[in-house]
Amino acid sequence: VQLQASGGGLVTPGGSLRLSCVVSGFSSNLYSVGWFRQVPGKEREGVSCINSDDRSFVISDSVKGRFSISKEDYVNTVYLQMNNLKPEDAGVYFCARSPPWRPCPMQASSYQYWGQGTEVTVSS
Repeated sequence: VQLQASGGGLVTPGGSLRLSCVVSGFSSNLYSVGWFRQVPGKEREGVSCINSDDRSFVISDSVKGRFSISKEDYVNTVYLQMNNLKPEDAGVYFCARSPPWRPCPMQASSYQYWGQGTEVTVSS
């Protein structure tokens, strides 16, 4: 099982980024996939997750209306579209796999496999 996150970078406030999580060793239509972010000294925070068997999702209140999660099962990729980025959105973003619980969990402890993370910097 592997998850490969990419798409991070430096963006000015108000800008956008799209993160991608390519999964292998399992099908994204069989397991839930979540996005988390972490800054030094803080716990890993759930940003959004998408259920395995449909495209229903859970999203954190802190990013609601600005971020969206989607997936393309035929290429085993889950996306996190991030719009109107704020400095407080900066951090390392991870994707991870959980069992196919419904709704998908937003607690990091529920996730079994993690990608390596991609860094997002929001600064003018």
